Amino acid sequence: MQLTNRKKVIEQKPMTFAERIYFPAIVKGLRITLRHFFKKIPTIKYPEEIRPYSKNFRGQHSLKRDEEGRERCTACGLCALSCPAEAITMTAAERKKGEEHLYREEKYASVYEINMLRCIFCGLCEEACPKEAIYLDGPHVTADYLRKDFIYGKDKLVEPTFDITKLKS
Repeated sequence: MQLTNRKKVIEQKPMTFAERIYFPAIVKGLRITLRHFFKKIPTIKYPEEIRPYSKNFRGQHSLKRDEEGRERCTACGLCALSCPAEAITMTAAERKKGEEHLYREEKYASVYEINMLRCIFCGLCEEACPKEAIYLDGPHVTADYLRKDFIYGKDKLVEPTFDITKLKS
């Protein structure tokens, strides 16, 4: 019993000899292969080639030093307040006599930690810092197995001291 009277008639044409030996399909496949053979390869062979980063790339945080090699961070806490993921924690301390060559201001961050598992790399900490002490200009955050290894302290964040006198000698 049919619901409608429309009937679709399928006509099967006999295959030609070329169609029976799949010649048109083989030619079509070879044409596609040759077209892709001369295209530029979009894949980058990663360890040997490194893709250039864009200008807007935000990598690992780095705490900057001033021209004299002192830490710029004054532990004002604006970076921690502006962080929407609450990834930054710090403890402020007073500078003691004899530490003027280490810290620029009287107050400094004795403990400065960033939880990289919470950080969303929004860059608000960078914008909030009045002393231009924090930048997101480092490399990618590398993979690791333990969660505790993603809490970066000052040992990983503060940029190393640069002594120009060593270069001259």
